[in-house]
Amino acid sequence: MKAIGLRHYLSIDDPQSLEDVDLAAPTRPEGQDLLIQVRALSVNPVDTKLRSPRPGEENPPRVLGFDAAGVVLAVGPDVTAFEVGDEVYYAGDVTRSGCNAEQQLVDERLVGRKPSTLDFAEAAALPLTTLTAWELLFQRMPYQLDGRRNVGKVLLVVGGAGGVGSMAIQLGRHAGFTVVATASRPQSQQWCQQMGAAHVVDHRQPLAPQLQALGITQVDAALNLADTDLYWQQLGELLAPQGHVGLVVEPRGELRIGDPYKAKCIGIHWEFMFARARFRTADMIEQHRILTRAASLIDAGELRTTLTQRLGSITAANLRQAHQQLEAGSTIGKLALEGWE
Repeated sequence: MKAIGLRHYLSIDDPQSLEDVDLAAPTRPEGQDLLIQVRALSVNPVDTKLRSPRPGEENPPRVLGFDAAGVVLAVGPDVTAFEVGDEVYYAGDVTRSGCNAEQQLVDERLVGRKPSTLDFAEAAALPLTTLTAWELLFQRMPYQLDGRRNVGKVLLVVGGAGGVGSMAIQLGRHAGFTVVATASRPQSQQWCQQMGAAHVVDHRQPLAPQLQALGITQVDAALNLADTDLYWQQLGELLAPQGHVGLVVEPRGELRIGDPYKAKCIGIHWEFMFARARFRTADMIEQHRILTRAASLIDAGELRTTLTQRLGSITAANLRQAHQQLEAGSTIGKLALEGWE
């Protein structure tokens, strides 16, 4: 089967960093696995981090990729939720071979049926970021998607124009929060507003004065999706007593988790979307449930895809371009590739 793999961990400027390869197709699925024909895929920062330069050689080539949409080709004997021919979307498992291949084995508990109102590329843009934002807001943090208890609360999303930020804004708005997003460029600010942010402030400037100008003296919850170290002190000062902060980026150094965090009893919550699959937790099926619920909200017009750019067919050259754009740090929303040459 066609695939895009890496043999050495190289700079993305090197044509050998990601190469078109021919690999053996997966064997017939066992247990709760689905064999999926990949129709479209998207890229995330985790792809670039796993590919980044370091010593090591992979033989056979390693296949990355953790956002895809496709069609079920075969099901394992223990599968109960899917049948051959179902259109699906998923983020997969960081411990297994990824979706940068024509066919992939994925546990059904990590898979949802593709939203019927989206094409494959639009759907492939969603799983990892939707799961990350959903798990962080509604499972790590003590908020509810459909409750009215969030009305009147302020949610600050630092890094609102990225993939996770785009979904966090939508989910926060749906859950009743007044969402304030951060973005520094006119294009990214406009995107955050399109996603549902009530206000957008510039994260390159001190946050507190900008929020005070909006009449906001404190926030109930904050998602730091950009730089854990840089905004740590600012968020500690902005968060209300008994507020909550959500983190996804590993800090570069030690964090002071004492005052103001201790004095205010601020809850600190980490999210790593691959934790359930990596540790085979008893509640792995939660990701299937989240993707299923998200698909229904998308089809009902409550949520929308975050796809902003289609980079052509699934080739190594196009995937390298996607990695380059992500590493440049100015991507709005999500990028996708679709179809195999």
